[in-house]
Amino acid sequence: MMKKNVGKTDMIVRLVMAALLVIVYFIGVSKILGLIFIILAIILAVTALTQTCPLYYIFRISTLKKKE
Repeated sequence: MMKKNVGKTDMIVRLVMAALLVIVYFIGVSKILGLIFIILAIILAVTALTQTCPLYYIFRISTLKKKE
């Protein structure tokens, strides 16, 4: 299991972006673009809710606040 590496602000931004992509999907876009938006929205929502991002893990990035 991967360590958490997504902070609170990052999590909120990801959830807002996912919601916007879903809204744009329902407003009406082409089928292919709509499918891409829904897939991106799912990825953003899952990474936000699990607070883990595989790309952050690969590049050793973390937006979590350091515990002191």
